[in-house]
Amino acid sequence: MPEPAEQSAEPTLLVLDADPPPRLGGLADRAHIVHADAHTIGDQLPYADVLLVWDFLSDAVRRVWPGEGPRPRWVHTASAGVDHLLSPELAASDTVVTNARGVFDQPIAEYVAGLVIAFAKDFPGTQELQRQRRWQHRETRRVAGTRAVVVGSGPIGRAIGATLTALGVRVALVGRTARAGIHGTDELDRLLPRADWVICAAPLTDATRGMFGAHAFAAMQPSAHFINVGRGALVVEDDLAEALGKRRPAGAALDVFAEEPLPPDSRLWDIPGLVISPHMSGDTVGWRDDLAEQFVELYDKWANGEPLPNVVDKKRGYVHTHD
Repeated sequence: MPEPAEQSAEPTLLVLDADPPPRLGGLADRAHIVHADAHTIGDQLPYADVLLVWDFLSDAVRRVWPGEGPRPRWVHTASAGVDHLLSPELAASDTVVTNARGVFDQPIAEYVAGLVIAFAKDFPGTQELQRQRRWQHRETRRVAGTRAVVVGSGPIGRAIGATLTALGVRVALVGRTARAGIHGTDELDRLLPRADWVICAAPLTDATRGMFGAHAFAAMQPSAHFINVGRGALVVEDDLAEALGKRRPAGAALDVFAEEPLPPDSRLWDIPGLVISPHMSGDTVGWRDDLAEQFVELYDKWANGEPLPNVVDKKRGYVHTHD
């Protein structure tokens, strides 16, 4: 069993590591930095003032978060979603939770726009015909003038909407509740049949889990395409597989899955019309450095007693704003 983090004059920063580890050189003389993995974090957690969840795919924090007793005063996750760490005990505690809101917005928006263009211009078909050495002229769709429904009205959803709007797409943004410029989720049944592109960028909560299932796919027009860059559990994957088998919707792209990595024997690999990517839509060159820089900036605010941005509403499961 590892030795617990030693007490220090500086605050103890516990890092749930992933490879490569974060570059935190700027904190070397301002924090006592301790590294842990999924097996050792439980022993170290009670001694930490701050926890950086660098391994944002791990559910170790959710599993080992203590009930009564010492615990970190602040937890930051290097991800937009917090479903992997929000245990009932953490949600009920007075520990502040922040996320990486703002780092992934535009990269994910560009990724989605790339998929929309690829589907409209049938790039997958072009590559397949090239592989077959077949010269087959086709007509493709214009992107401008099409309609998109973007589910998720946070920064990522709004960035997707703005980027698609720049391409001439008419965008309907859907959030938890209706407000100026945003439709409520109760309007989905009306919006889905009119959409050429349905993009899911919602947070994973009890209310959104499985929101895209057989009913939603049946509501889409046969020519529509579905894209998920939110969380895998937002989609009932078996229902999507069945819907794609019936060509309704015409195609889909998944960047996130209920089980990651996607097992080699998953049926999803072999479904025609489905584009699979390994949870990479927000990962552009230098993204890890961006995440580390963001955390150091937040740490400076925390150490100086300043209010932290990106504070997660632990009851809602995401950063709640009124903009």
